[in-house]
Amino acid sequence: GRCFPKRPKHMLIVEAKLDGEQLATDPVEHTDQPEFATELAWELDRKALHQHRLQRTPIKLQCFALGPASSAKENIGYIVLDLRAAPEKKQAPKWYPLLSNKYPKFKPEIQIGVALETDSKALVDDFKAKEAPPREGKVLTLFHGLDPNSIVPVLNEEEGYHQIGPAEYCRDHFVLSVTIAFATQLEQLVPSTMKLPDRQPEFFFYYSLLGNDVTNEPFTDLINPNFEPERASVRIRSTVDVLQVYLCAQSKLQIHLCCGDHSLGSTEVPLSGLLKRGNVEIDQHPVAIEGPFVLVPPNRAKQKLPQLPLDLAPTVGVSVVLQRENLTTQPLIHLNGATEPKQPQERVLSPVSGKTESQPQRSQNVPSQADQCSSKEDVATESEVESLKFEKGTKPRKRADNGPVAISQPNPVGVSSSSEPVSAQKIVIPAASHHFCFSIDLRSIRGLEVSFPINCILRYSYPFFGSAAPIMTSPPVEVRKNMEVFLPKSYCAFDFATIPHQLQDTFFRLPLLVELWHKDKTAKDLLLGVARLQLSNVLASEIIRFLGGSGEQCWRQTCNETVSFTAAQGSGSRIAELSYTITLEDYGLVKVQEVMVSDSSQDLGAGQQRHVPHTQLCCAPEDHPEPRETLEYKAALELEMWKEMQEDIFENQLKKKEMVHMQALAEEWKKRDREREALVKKKVAEYNVLEGRLQKTLRDLDKRERQLFSAESELQRVKKELQAEHERNLQVLQDSVRRAREECAHQLELERSKIKQLEEDKLRLHQQLLEAENKHKALEKEFQQYKNQQSSKPEIQLQSEINLLTLEKVELERKLESATKSKLHYKQQWTRALKELARLKQREQENAMAHLKKQQQELEHMRLRYLAAEEKELGKTDRQELEDIKNELNRLKQQEEERKKLQDARDNSAGRVDGLHCRKINENTDDYLSRLIEERDTLLRTGVYNHEDHIVSELDRQIREAIAKRNIT
Repeated sequence: GRCFPKRPKHMLIVEAKLDGEQLATDPVEHTDQPEFATELAWELDRKALHQHRLQRTPIKLQCFALGPASSAKENIGYIVLDLRAAPEKKQAPKWYPLLSNKYPKFKPEIQIGVALETDSKALVDDFKAKEAPPREGKVLTLFHGLDPNSIVPVLNEEEGYHQIGPAEYCRDHFVLSVTIAFATQLEQLVPSTMKLPDRQPEFFFYYSLLGNDVTNEPFTDLINPNFEPERASVRIRSTVDVLQVYLCAQSKLQIHLCCGDHSLGSTEVPLSGLLKRGNVEIDQHPVAIEGPFVLVPPNRAKQKLPQLPLDLAPTVGVSVVLQRENLTTQPLIHLNGATEPKQPQERVLSPVSGKTESQPQRSQNVPSQADQCSSKEDVATESEVESLKFEKGTKPRKRADNGPVAISQPNPVGVSSSSEPVSAQKIVIPAASHHFCFSIDLRSIRGLEVSFPINCILRYSYPFFGSAAPIMTSPPVEVRKNMEVFLPKSYCAFDFATIPHQLQDTFFRLPLLVELWHKDKTAKDLLLGVARLQLSNVLASEIIRFLGGSGEQCWRQTCNETVSFTAAQGSGSRIAELSYTITLEDYGLVKVQEVMVSDSSQDLGAGQQRHVPHTQLCCAPEDHPEPRETLEYKAALELEMWKEMQEDIFENQLKKKEMVHMQALAEEWKKRDREREALVKKKVAEYNVLEGRLQKTLRDLDKRERQLFSAESELQRVKKELQAEHERNLQVLQDSVRRAREECAHQLELERSKIKQLEEDKLRLHQQLLEAENKHKALEKEFQQYKNQQSSKPEIQLQSEINLLTLEKVELERKLESATKSKLHYKQQWTRALKELARLKQREQENAMAHLKKQQQELEHMRLRYLAAEEKELGKTDRQELEDIKNELNRLKQQEEERKKLQDARDNSAGRVDGLHCRKINENTDDYLSRLIEERDTLLRTGVYNHEDHIVSELDRQIREAIAKRNIT
């Protein structure tokens, strides 16, 4: 370290903690540059290392200052190291500053090197020295070459114990006890082919403990086995390390259910879990393995029988306890044989005979330590036995809060007797319930198979943990297809107390149901799916040891799994996957009770007390003085007698209450039995109905199979017919194709011959065309010569003039026709314009006349009538003049025609041309005159114009000029 302040007479120490296991350096002086020079190492296997890296387990180093006067540690600061960053090879150490520094003016740092080392130490005779760390140098040298398989228990008959390991070094005394408490579902072990004895058969459990054969009291009822729990104990002289090696070598304790000489089934209790490497728990309290173990038939492996579910599997409740023997010497206790063993009986394996004997018949040569320790063991395990019996005999009732049923702990009361010494003995009674902490971490959701994105929350409840209130994740997170979403606030831990085998049974029977809900803002929450978390999987995972907050030994089991959500509605298909981590931590027994008991008292059970009224003490060889004949002594003796009488009365009352409770339990059992019979009858009826349905289904399937067979045969026939028809059609098609090819080839030959013939015709016609062109040229030359000859003749010239005049005539007629059409069109347009003008003028006149007086209107009408009469007279005169003009024109035409007839065709060609020209002029004049007259009449007929208007006067002038011109012509 560096940058530390100097503190005289103070020491520095660094403690490192990994997964509950704490190591510390040796104290060094508190200087400005302390040198620790200490290597702290933890032994881990690959699997545990990988698990710690996944869980990001930190290594926490705390630096403490130790004062000279007090032993209190002053926290200076700490450092957190990441286990994932530890390299495989050693690297140069780094300086790490202390966090939460106690010295703010300084910046203390510690140089630390972190590395992973592969432990490649060779094992000496398959024995790891680390598994049995020696306490003395002699033991270390002795254990070199010690074979675990060579460690065998050696019976010491004089002292009454089994020696395990070298006697000169293994000097600690232990007591190993095995208790068979209850059994269930034993009828599953009796095969149908096995013939039981004619008389009522007797069944019993058998096992071998350190070479001693042990059997319990026989019982006759397999369905409801009723036998007193018995415990067999043996004393062992060894050490913790050697005993741990021996138990690992023995590994398992086999317990058989026997009927006569036959073994109906067996189970194996692992003994290696009693003591673990480096375990110091046995120095504080007894270590135990207890719970229900499944009995397996001996021929299951040969017959390959299916595994039964846990609730139907035959089980036996076994408790194996190992503890240190109390070395405090106590006087020998001789129990009167008349004592009735109402509590679980104890058997101590006698070292003389090696057989089990009942406790009242035990030899008095057994040392006092064995007696005392056996008594202690009996008291220590009775609460466990009673709790196991409670679990076997009654079903857990649902409480108001649906929490786990708490098993009441025994509260025995010590009873004094007249021979009780002044200083009473303290016996530690461990409770049967363990303190557990179960944590659930719902990590992520992935693989969503829903067509729409969801706002998901997860919801679950498990009343066994002590609360029926549902646990929900929050806030809702959006999950879409092909994505993995980590859930917020999804970690929850439960602290509760229960019995280990009850915990195992509940985890196997009841899975944890996690519901997947879609939280919609506008609609009701929708349950999408349910996932079943099998909590028993955590019991099969690796057990990791760590230290609790008070330094006690604890165990942890962690399981990481992925489970599928099944649709809540529909076919139950998979809709998503849930990744989760569950952890179970066992903090040991709930509490330890110390009970004052007398040397003469019997063992105490759960909620009951017993005492032996007739007890005698085998005193030491020294003689007591004679009692004094005083009044005080007589009064004390009388008081003690009265106390014994009261105890007898109290015990009789307890016996009566016990009988009443037993009768109530018997009646309740009969009632439950009747309910079970009714339930069985109901199930049988349901099974009969199901069997009828199954038979009907089988008949339907048979009928359907026949129908399918007939349909298949019909299908084969139709297939064959279709195949034959297909072959025929294929043959016909092939023939048609062949014929079509032949026809095409023949047609091709014909076309080729036709083409050849046409080419020949083409050549011939081409030759003829050339000849015809030559003839045509010759004829054209002759026609040109003839034409030149004809053009010089007078008839030809006259004909050309006639043709020219004819063309002019045609052109003039065309112009005349177009003029006539344009005249008509002009007339129509002019008429429409005049009508429109007349309407406009009439509208104006009407508007103007509306303001004149009535007399003016009448005068205007008279003037108009007068003008109309005058116009009519003028029209008649004009029409008479037109008639005269037309007659004159007709007369002139007749004269002209007669003149034309008289002229000679040869002399008047020029005159005829002039006559035509003159006639044309006359015709144009007539047309022009008639057009002017028609326009004037049209204007007058409209009623808008009269003879005084300028346009009508102009038309009259033009008419007169045209008449005069025509007359001149």
